[in-house]
Amino acid sequence: MDTIQKSAKLNGVCYDIRGPVLEHAYRLEEEGHRIMKLNIGNPASFGFSAPDEIIQDVIYNLPNAEGYVASRGLFAARKAIMQECQKLRIPNVDIDDIYLGNGVSELIVMSMQALLNNGDEMLIPAPDYPLWTAAVNLAGGKAVHYRCDEQSDWFPDIDDIASKITDKTRGIVVINPNNPTGAVYSQDILEQIVKLAEEKGLIIYADEIYSKILYDDAEFIPLGRLVQDTLCISFNGLSKSYRLAGFRSGWMIVSGAKHKAKNYLEGIEMLASMRLCANVPAMYAVQTALGGYQSINELILPGGRLRDQRDAALKALSDIPGVSCVKPKGALYLFPKIDLDMHKIQDDQQMVLDFLIQEKVLLVQGTAFNWPERDHLRIVFLPREDELNRAIERFGQFIQRYRQ
Repeated sequence: MDTIQKSAKLNGVCYDIRGPVLEHAYRLEEEGHRIMKLNIGNPASFGFSAPDEIIQDVIYNLPNAEGYVASRGLFAARKAIMQECQKLRIPNVDIDDIYLGNGVSELIVMSMQALLNNGDEMLIPAPDYPLWTAAVNLAGGKAVHYRCDEQSDWFPDIDDIASKITDKTRGIVVINPNNPTGAVYSQDILEQIVKLAEEKGLIIYADEIYSKILYDDAEFIPLGRLVQDTLCISFNGLSKSYRLAGFRSGWMIVSGAKHKAKNYLEGIEMLASMRLCANVPAMYAVQTALGGYQSINELILPGGRLRDQRDAALKALSDIPGVSCVKPKGALYLFPKIDLDMHKIQDDQQMVLDFLIQEKVLLVQGTAFNWPERDHLRIVFLPREDELNRAIERFGQFIQRYRQ
């Protein structure tokens, strides 16, 4: 019997945040080693608990969550999201413009599958959250990466975006606040992206899962507020701001020129119906989360745990010769740069693997985020300050002696 092969549709699909280096980390754990996992933004693993009132409401409603609900999602959850859109001044969002999903990840894949034909192109930032590239490739499309400029606080390079638009381009993905860089985009840069998309008739996909995790004077501006003459699909959820990653509760909002996309939206509705509905118990968390006390604010202000951990990690990185980092204004990550003239890194994945083996700390290489050079890595700053400082100090010692 011939060896069973995977589908050719998976060629070029990868998600190295949970890739080969993580598999090696699992093997080390099986051997009895304790691994500090700075590879994934999973708040619960680091003592960030969800608000009690959300958990209590989900428990209370469990008897009502045994059956299927509408494919778009529970009415009360969608109504709460619609009201959140009103607070954010996103115009003309009706309750049927909102879809609940098993995390934003499912909805991203669904939105790409409903749109792309083989060879269609999607503009995606570099660095990116790699699920976007994987979802485009899996749907038969081609991910075309536009560059974000480290020298300009990691803002998108508008000229680079414009130069990569072809007659096959269908849309532009914008991740704001950004994973992995922590950038929070200004209204000016967002308006430039919108203007370009509207001129070229491109859909805007706005990944806004970190919209409430902001530091210093950063302001989140939803793209749905700015878009008028093209379609805008926005994504958000409970995973990060409400520390409920395991609930897998996300949503997708359709706004802008909906009248131009009737057929596409029928495709989304078809895919939503095929999976029947998303996780119903988790939908009962949405109304309480959005309408209740926003406890995330305690974590991001001066003296808050996330803010202080960001500052501690940034300082620790700045103390390492040959390492620099743009200060993140949002999200949960740092994306430091390694000076390759000082540190002769030939293979960044091999570097993070060697660091894992030697120091039992798990990071993610920059090329996993479709960054074209081998000179970056991503660090999650969710651990407490003392653990972060130890991990980064160990990285500093490691990279000083490391030779490939």
